Amino acid sequence: MKRTSSRRSLNPWRLGTLAALLTMTLGSTAQTSLRWRTPEPSQPVARAQGYDGTALPGLSAAPQDLNPRVQPLSADFDVRQFEAMAQALVAEQRIPGMAMAIVHNGQVLSARGYGITDVRNAEPIDAHTVFRLASLSKSFAGTLTGLLVNDGTLRWDSKVVDYMPGFQLVDPTAARSLTVADVLSHRVGLTHNTYDRDLENYADYRVLTQKLAYAPMACQPGTCYGYQNIAFSLIGDVVFAATGDFYSQEVQRRLFKPLGMNDASLGLEGITASARWAKPHVRARGGWASVTPKPTYYQLPPAAGVNASASDMAQWLIAQTGHRTDVLPLPLLATLHQPLVDTPTEIRGSSWRRQRLSTAGYALGWRVFDYAGHRVVFHAGAVQGYRGMVAMLPDRDLGIAVLWNSESGLPTGMLPTLLDRAIGLPTERWLDVDGFDDPGLYASEGVTPSREVNGSNAQKATAAPR
Repeated sequence: MKRTSSRRSLNPWRLGTLAALLTMTLGSTAQTSLRWRTPEPSQPVARAQGYDGTALPGLSAAPQDLNPRVQPLSADFDVRQFEAMAQALVAEQRIPGMAMAIVHNGQVLSARGYGITDVRNAEPIDAHTVFRLASLSKSFAGTLTGLLVNDGTLRWDSKVVDYMPGFQLVDPTAARSLTVADVLSHRVGLTHNTYDRDLENYADYRVLTQKLAYAPMACQPGTCYGYQNIAFSLIGDVVFAATGDFYSQEVQRRLFKPLGMNDASLGLEGITASARWAKPHVRARGGWASVTPKPTYYQLPPAAGVNASASDMAQWLIAQTGHRTDVLPLPLLATLHQPLVDTPTEIRGSSWRRQRLSTAGYALGWRVFDYAGHRVVFHAGAVQGYRGMVAMLPDRDLGIAVLWNSESGLPTGMLPTLLDRAIGLPTERWLDVDGFDDPGLYASEGVTPSREVNGSNAQKATAAPR
């Protein structure tokens, strides 16, 4: 699975400084001119002054390196050991199954599956077994939109009402000012997770978008952070209006196909049509119970609609770390990974967040952390019976994806374990805590994984995408 293309010799993340200094002319009226500036660990995420000559709070026009110096991985970074850790997690069905992808310098170090797809009809999980990504889907929405900005089809400061004339918020001025970048960075101005619980109760997406006209607002668009799933998915409607193609078709055409993500799909029909897919599992008396995938968040393809395998995620990470410039140009990646708004609550929650994170922000479909003095681009996802985490460590040119088909929080310890080993930090026992669960995976306070679910009640357990 290792890519041998000559593109790898460019080492794009090493060339980040040069790329960041170039004018970002991916369409003079389309691509933002913002460039990277790495915040000092003790400093908050930089707020922006504007782009394309338009003041837009949250975007920084200061020069920033994608990665000034790529350093080697620590000598303690042992892929075989990580694979053994993953295998231990599925032993005796501590969790039913998982998949993990690790890429470095544009090459696949590991892309494997572990455990089984279904406790009731067990098949081994392999590199091509498909998992539901939940909110890991948001990075695909940001990236697709970026390609349309690159084309000149959209601008980051395009107004949503220009593509959805009927769109309303309780404040008409706010509705008229809401931009594409605001939507993708959760700066719509609404309170966190507006109408997610209605969606979990099977309300229709179209009805909920109309209800946004009555939703309370916390601030004006572009001025504060409020994590969204319903409002985030407005970008799908904007893509349709701008291109004439459905969002799912554009993702397939612009991302899955050119990147060789051959197992990837969108929606419930997409995952169930896969040659092999991991069934979702919830806690049951005496172990795990597999359930039917809950369809609610599949109504939101931009926020939570993507399905993919370890093999797919390896290709996605290679592209997002700058080694597929034929598909994702370096200046576009710099824009996508630029933090636009502070998210300080992300440094609380699980033990690894409390100990390792000093600052946190949200970019365009990605989170950006200061992890023990190192920039990490990250996202997590959680829906009923599925969890996932993706992280990129630019100064080591490293990408990691961990997916699993249960509500257990135990595998979340894999991510800080790998990051610590890559950097060379002292070993912490992130994986040795019994019943470890990471509340940071969940979309809102009070949404926690169920512990006991039996028989007919199994499908009631749920968690919103993160």
